[in-house]
Amino acid sequence: MSHSTPLATELQVSASDDKRHKYSFNKLEKRIRRAAGKAIDDFAMIANGDRVMVCLSGGKDSYTLLTTLRYLQKVAPIRFEIIAVNLDQKQPGFPEHILPAYLQAEGVDYRIIEEDTYAIVKDKIPQGKTTCSLCSRLRRGILYRTARELGATKIALGHHRDDIIETLMLNMFYGGSLKSMPPKLVSDNGEHVVIRPLAYVREKDIAKYAAAMDYPIIPCNLCGSQENLQRKVIKELLKTWDRQYPGRIESMFKAITNVVPSHLADTRLFNFKELIANGEENELGDTAFDQPPVGDASQFVEYDEDDSSASVQVIQLS
Repeated sequence: MSHSTPLATELQVSASDDKRHKYSFNKLEKRIRRAAGKAIDDFAMIANGDRVMVCLSGGKDSYTLLTTLRYLQKVAPIRFEIIAVNLDQKQPGFPEHILPAYLQAEGVDYRIIEEDTYAIVKDKIPQGKTTCSLCSRLRRGILYRTARELGATKIALGHHRDDIIETLMLNMFYGGSLKSMPPKLVSDNGEHVVIRPLAYVREKDIAKYAAAMDYPIIPCNLCGSQENLQRKVIKELLKTWDRQYPGRIESMFKAITNVVPSHLADTRLFNFKELIANGEENELGDTAFDQPPVGDASQFVEYDEDDSSASVQVIQLS
């Protein structure tokens, strides 16, 4: 009768752990790819012959975006180009060697654009005030110019589902408007189409994926110390809700895709003045809140975290 040695047992446990981690990673990767593929298809983000400029900041979101688009590029029934662009804003201590080294090793076509927006922001914004707004405007202008110079037909940004919900709440709480980040839009100057392929992807999935991929993350030192930003307050609120009320975040995102103008109060979207009773049944009527049937909260969940059987739905690109 043979007996396992302590070393053999340890090796078996290690092999089992490796198999479990690989299985979990594969599910995570499929989930991200499937969600990105669906968003691209739903909003016709990428067409045959497109030249997609992927804005790479060095953060977890943009790395995940680039990796996912490169995969889709391989399996999609259409042909499109990818060029990664990073804006070196000359922040003190910025590790300018990291992204070129990573992109060269991955064989990705890329450009590094050097513009000292850091000095401009520090000169224009008083110490202690939020720099995000001016920094964002400067960055957008440079990226639009770069896209034109490169002949890019689409500009891809790494914003995810949580960014979209946070923006919705920020506009509601502080801006007095019901709007968010659209998955696809025309740029401020009217010259470019901006896309957000990760619009359906959860931030916590991106964080897990980036950690597993061991991306060389570059922090933003320009705004990283501004802990009291309104967006961070909203982010913490959403994290709390996600822990205490599973499904609430999914429901909120579903609401963005299921708008009923007649049950809001914007006269530009619905002609309330000419609304009359015509004797016809109205399925919406005066029901202000349609409570889902008991036990049917799953209708708000976009995908099952434990669904390992789902295939990767990524090739329905227009």
